[in-house]
Amino acid sequence: MGIESSTSLDAVILDPHPIWLDAVEMVLERIGARVVTKTSSAREALTAIERFQPQLLTLELDTQPGEPDGYEVLRRARDLAPGLRAIVLSAHHDPAHIDAGLEAGAAAYVVKTAHPDDVASAVRQAFDHSVYLAGAPSAPAVAPPLASEAPGGLTRRELEILRLVAEGHSNTQLARMLWVTEQTVKFHLSNVYRKLSVSNRTEASRWAQVNGLLRHESTESSVHA
Repeated sequence: MGIESSTSLDAVILDPHPIWLDAVEMVLERIGARVVTKTSSAREALTAIERFQPQLLTLELDTQPGEPDGYEVLRRARDLAPGLRAIVLSAHHDPAHIDAGLEAGAAAYVVKTAHPDDVASAVRQAFDHSVYLAGAPSAPAVAPPLASEAPGGLTRRELEILRLVAEGHSNTQLARMLWVTEQTVKFHLSNVYRKLSVSNRTEASRWAQVNGLLRHESTESSVHA
């Protein structure tokens, strides 16, 4: 379901800090979403998800003491509302939190230093199944399906980054496309190089081409060393 459809987009917002509840609500209302619940309580958020069956959940991974953490909320929310899409909006920008959030079921991960327009774009990505490059004049590119068993022992995120690198995107572009920091991109790339036994972007891109991982054949001139 795209967010431009006639079906209303109901949302639940969870954040331990009230100021972020109001800020996220403003962003969601700008794109036509209807916030049915905004709360600092993880338990209240889960109750609202079960009651209202919203299409969208935005949440911070940190929760109030004594309550389920964000990862548990993500897992339980999927059971309570199978069609729910979740967006993590967190102060944490390290790879461990990002990967754990995505593995727990988040459709996108946005750091709180992101521009409000990027938060809105993350919501669009979650419902349009696309990769959005903030500020790019071209239309979003639809990402190809990712295999459950990635070649080379790569994780889902590493495979995604490898494909985008092979298509010629810079680290800065990747950070904007994936709503992570450049340091996170570099961290994943270092893991890709190690697992594939390559030493740079060009060698990694050639590996991706040889193994048929690209949407379109890329020329060497499009790869930035």
